[in-house]
Amino acid sequence: MHRIPRLLAACLFFAWAITPATADPAGLHLTRQKHPQETGFLNRTLTMHKVAYHFQVYLPEDWQRDDHKQWPIILFLHGRGERGSEGMWQTQIGLPAAVRDHPERWPFIIVMPQCPQDRYWTDPAMMAMAMAALDQETAEFHADPARTYLAGLSLGGYGAWELARLHPQRWAAVAIAAGGVFWSYAPERWHDSATLPAEYARAIGHTPVWLFHGSDDPIVPPRESQLMLDAFKATGGHIRLWIYQGLKHDCWTRAFNEPDLPRWLLAHRRMPGEKLPPLAERLIIPLHPSALRLTATQLESFTGEYDDTHGRPAVTVFLQGEQLYQKNVHGEVAELAAEAPSILFYPNGSSITRITAERDNHGDIIALVLRDDRHEERWDRRRPANSKE
Repeated sequence: MHRIPRLLAACLFFAWAITPATADPAGLHLTRQKHPQETGFLNRTLTMHKVAYHFQVYLPEDWQRDDHKQWPIILFLHGRGERGSEGMWQTQIGLPAAVRDHPERWPFIIVMPQCPQDRYWTDPAMMAMAMAALDQETAEFHADPARTYLAGLSLGGYGAWELARLHPQRWAAVAIAAGGVFWSYAPERWHDSATLPAEYARAIGHTPVWLFHGSDDPIVPPRESQLMLDAFKATGGHIRLWIYQGLKHDCWTRAFNEPDLPRWLLAHRRMPGEKLPPLAERLIIPLHPSALRLTATQLESFTGEYDDTHGRPAVTVFLQGEQLYQKNVHGEVAELAAEAPSILFYPNGSSITRITAERDNHGDIIALVLRDDRHEERWDRRRPANSKE
């Protein structure tokens, strides 16, 4: 006798669950929303030879499962410190970190496999796993085979060179930071330094390559990238090398934050029979610009106390001799230098941050605006207590 009421209750609950809109006792119209489509960083799994590999894939916010639009796709190989089996450490640095800072710059599907702790990306099994992950995500998320890109850093740079050599027809372009073909765990490869780079250059052909390296890298010597540049130049390849002056092994933070990098990748598409013109570009990128020498009056014009947009103290700018300094509310002091009469930078700090002076109609500084790669702060100059509007 109790089964009929229970069945009735179950039916009523099911009807409520599928009803798109209901009214609550207060008369408010409640709408049941569909779960949003998943984008961003997603957990993925690949099984090969009965071994499960956990990894990540990134989907841009605009990606849609049902529109069948073909998206560009990047295979990214992480460095030695991000090896593991949990499937997430590889999202902490390099390209994934740059995507978190500026997702608007990266309209790509990004596949981020993870190399186990005791393996290397140059192991044949690990390269096969990385390519299988790329194939799996390409098929599921309808990526564009003509816009398939390869990127790697450090240990992943070693692997990227290998995959570029083994699958030259797969990639529309390749970007490598702090990598090379002379593996730190195989020092005997240096015995073939006169021939090995040329082998890679011939195999890769005219696929465009962009290399980044720190001038003071003690882990993967910048000579590795220089040898590859020379080899590509000799074979008529298409290669760029940017050397960041003063940086050590971690040049990838700067490299993957280059606004031109995603644009450069998208400018290349794998087209049968297309042959890019030869290019061998080598640029030295200074860590900081050359400081402009300002007059005493110009330097003095920056000094004063500045408040944030809520009227709270932010920084004090002061002169000591002929040098300009900034002190924050925590008492930390930083040296300032001029890139232009109204633009300052930190010669001993971030290479990206700039402080721009805003001036009134009389040319007096009324505010400083700090900008870096991620945010902006405005500091209004505090008027003296006896000043008049």
